[in-house]
Amino acid sequence: MTHPLRFTLLHRDRSSAARRGRIDLPHGAVETPAFLPVGTQGAVKAVTPAQLRETGAQLILANTYHLAVRPGADVVREAGGLHRFMGWDGPILTDSGGYQVFSLAGSSRIDDDGVTFRSHVDGREMRLTPERSIEIQNDLGADIIMAFDDCAPYPASPEEAARAVERTSRWAARSLDAHRRSDQALFGIVQGGVHEDLRRRSAAEILALDFPGYAIGGVSVGESPEEMRRVAAVAVPLLPPDRPRYLMGVGAPLDIADMVVLGVDLFDCVIPTRHARNASLFVEGGVVKIRNQRYERDFGPLDEQCPCYACRGFSRAYLRHLYSRGEILGPVLGTIHNLTHFQRLMERLRRAIEKGRLLELAAAMRAQALAAGPEGEEPVGAS
Repeated sequence: MTHPLRFTLLHRDRSSAARRGRIDLPHGAVETPAFLPVGTQGAVKAVTPAQLRETGAQLILANTYHLAVRPGADVVREAGGLHRFMGWDGPILTDSGGYQVFSLAGSSRIDDDGVTFRSHVDGREMRLTPERSIEIQNDLGADIIMAFDDCAPYPASPEEAARAVERTSRWAARSLDAHRRSDQALFGIVQGGVHEDLRRRSAAEILALDFPGYAIGGVSVGESPEEMRRVAAVAVPLLPPDRPRYLMGVGAPLDIADMVVLGVDLFDCVIPTRHARNASLFVEGGVVKIRNQRYERDFGPLDEQCPCYACRGFSRAYLRHLYSRGEILGPVLGTIHNLTHFQRLMERLRRAIEKGRLLELAAAMRAQALAAGPEGEEPVGAS
């Protein structure tokens, strides 16, 4: 089947595997490396689509399982697809529901054909197979969709991880066969846990199916930062250089910088939005815990260099007041800021690649994190 994705490599870093590119999709272009805000249920929490666009977001992620449960893929299809339903006219990526095999393991049963979930909403059974996952994603109409995969838990024995690799490969082929829309690009997913031989096996089997893009799954599921980096260092170079590379679920700033150095193009994570709801606001080199007493009379902006609406118009003292009083405006402004911070980070990484200064930037970020100082700020560590 033909697909709508065109990936152009614009620059290669001279001193690392990093690359600067552009992905052209039906709903717009995505400059890479790029960070995807997470809109699990068809909405990025606490921001409107217009506010989301102002943060610099290009591509967002939505969740197949959750949208199938509520409101139902048929409702989204009848509304004209997910873009029209949620009022976002930019590119969208939907995951396959495979991650829920891991995250909802206590209420699901997996077999070689698929997964039976017990709905977290009303307890009803829901069956996902590769064919059903792709059917749902075809109904949702995202620009990029994902093959159904088996994300093994951590820790997983070599035998458990091997079974997940076998299922992921079979389900990837079935996902390809089930895919019906030529205006959606279907990505394959490499699994294998922390086992390097299984990562190599999974990559060989998934690449043989010739997807227009590839993801590395099964990371940030409980393994240590060192293990995540080791797995990524093995898996990323196995992916073809002429296709987009997507590291699923990784989103701490230092992790992003390190993974860009390895050659990753796409990232998604709930970190910026979840931190914002919990009064943790990102600044260069650290996180401001805005409820801290020291900000009660701090009338300066959260970040003098940040152009976001929150930093342009409001002080740290006011943000502290909102969060301390439980005002919903606090998480709204915090989310706008955190998402802007992450998009500005991606722009800095892209410029650094173009100028041949990526390793310098990554080293500076790590030094800032280690040196993050005053009370109320904590280093933004890896993972």
